[in-house]
Amino acid sequence: MSTVLAPAAPLSIGPLRLDVPVVLAPMAGITNTAYRRLCREYGAGLYVSEMITSRALVERTPESMRLIQHHESETTRSIQLYGVDPKTVAEAVTMLVAEDRADHIDLNFGCPVPKVTRKGGGAALPWKLDLFRAIVEGAVKAAGDIPLTVKMRKGIDSDHLTYLEAARAAEGAGVASIALHARTAAEFYSGTADWDAIGTLKETITGTPVLGNGDIWSAADAVRMVEQTGCDGVVVGRGCLGRPWLFGDLAAAFRGEELKAEPTLGEVATAFRRHAELLVDFFDDENRACRDIRKHVAWYFKGYAVGGELRAALAASSSLAEIDELLARLDHDQPYPGADAEGQRGRAGTPKVPSLPENWLDSRELPESFRAELTAAELHHSGG
Repeated sequence: MSTVLAPAAPLSIGPLRLDVPVVLAPMAGITNTAYRRLCREYGAGLYVSEMITSRALVERTPESMRLIQHHESETTRSIQLYGVDPKTVAEAVTMLVAEDRADHIDLNFGCPVPKVTRKGGGAALPWKLDLFRAIVEGAVKAAGDIPLTVKMRKGIDSDHLTYLEAARAAEGAGVASIALHARTAAEFYSGTADWDAIGTLKETITGTPVLGNGDIWSAADAVRMVEQTGCDGVVVGRGCLGRPWLFGDLAAAFRGEELKAEPTLGEVATAFRRHAELLVDFFDDENRACRDIRKHVAWYFKGYAVGGELRAALAASSSLAEIDELLARLDHDQPYPGADAEGQRGRAGTPKVPSLPENWLDSRELPESFRAELTAAELHHSGG
């Protein structure tokens, strides 16, 4: 199978036109302004913020207000919101639109982490189809001319699938696109994504763009997903961790060009240093930026011959000067290690029973007893 497509058709998400149908998935603690800017420097597409909690945004908590800021170079300002209360989500969308803070808003219905699902949010929420519909319809109305999209999982587990019914409801509400991470909440990030489900969704939803997400570790994977499922575009998450140049490969593949980034260790070091520099700009705090870049060390240098002592030192650095000194010790001419630098990245985890509100699976409708608790169930913090 070819690693390139015939030049792909542009992807329209409402009034937005993406010449390269690629979206950077929201990832908590990862897709802040700094990382979005870095990925954009290598490629093209739509780059979405990390998850912002609707209640925290409405309450204007300092962290939420910082997370919704975009650099002037981010010409399409994309924000993902999380919430379980239709009124609060609508208020958050209204705020973003009224204050001209976003050009695209995405709603999170795919997060599988227990602190989200145990409150009925993320991947658990579409099980209550009436609640899902109320949130999406209210958000679309509040968004007005700003395109509003949804990202979801297949369902809670294999016995409680929700994606087809939720997608029909979302399309009926007027969303601009629907993205599917082809796993259930129970699967977390384990196993293999069920791309056949993406194909089924594409066959079911014919009037709204469908985007596929899950197990895109390379441009070849993205091409294969499009060819196998017929989806209109791809959403890339863990595959780009420590590999911002993947977006260059993706852009080339969808433009019908041949490109495969095989960076030397020196080029990786340059990207790592640029990331740290952008984090300093984002946090306006060099020490905090250097602490934040630590979690990226293993991802950037995966497969390269970098000693454990040097890796540990990078993961403990506290200034750009210290990072520069450590990076200077690397063999910058060391070639790309091939397969050892590729493949899965990030924690896959293991299948687990999702944490859910009490008796959540008893009915597809939201009980009045829980409806009164929706506002309290909203998380007070942002960033996942």
